[in-house]
Amino acid sequence: MPADFTRETLAIADGRWPLAGIDEVGRGPLAGPVVAAAVILDPKRVPAGLDDSKKLPAPLREELFAEIMERALAVSVASATAVEIDAVNIRQATLLAMRRAVAALPLAPLHVLVDGNDPPVLACSCEAIIQGDGAVASIAAASIVAKVTRDRMMARLCRRYPAYGFSGHVGYATPQHRKAIAEHGPCPEHRYSFAPVKGVWFR
Repeated sequence: MPADFTRETLAIADGRWPLAGIDEVGRGPLAGPVVAAAVILDPKRVPAGLDDSKKLPAPLREELFAEIMERALAVSVASATAVEIDAVNIRQATLLAMRRAVAALPLAPLHVLVDGNDPPVLACSCEAIIQGDGAVASIAAASIVAKVTRDRMMARLCRRYPAYGFSGHVGYATPQHRKAIAEHGPCPEHRYSFAPVKGVWFR
């Protein structure tokens, strides 16, 4: 079943509004940033068919992305770079990107729903929901925005570093990507704290 707006409706009834959903994309890749999105949906204009971005075909993700951007009350996207990931580790970089996304919202939330079990520390209350990106509409919307944004970022990086094929695997550890690293060495967008780069190449 697609994500629904039930959790948000209960929070609104409890006086916790505005409410934002946040999610991240890009914890696992060997290259590129980790990207977080924060979305405050309009309760009267929730797009139909919101779901975990990983479950959606790319054309539908793009359609929903446009719909979210047009209908939502507020949307923000933030990231942590590969250099930051190497400096503080992927968990801390992910939490940093989430905090940046919430801080960048033009409408400050009173409550935040986040996918997973590791919520960031925020100025407002924050609730972690395991598999929330497939169950909670606001988190699903954030998942879609983060995924589409990061994919576009990786496509731009592919034009800058064509040897690695970033637009195809978006930085994940495919055989093609590993082969390119072995042949060309890493580029500045690779995570030097991740194998197979770690301990072999240095910035």
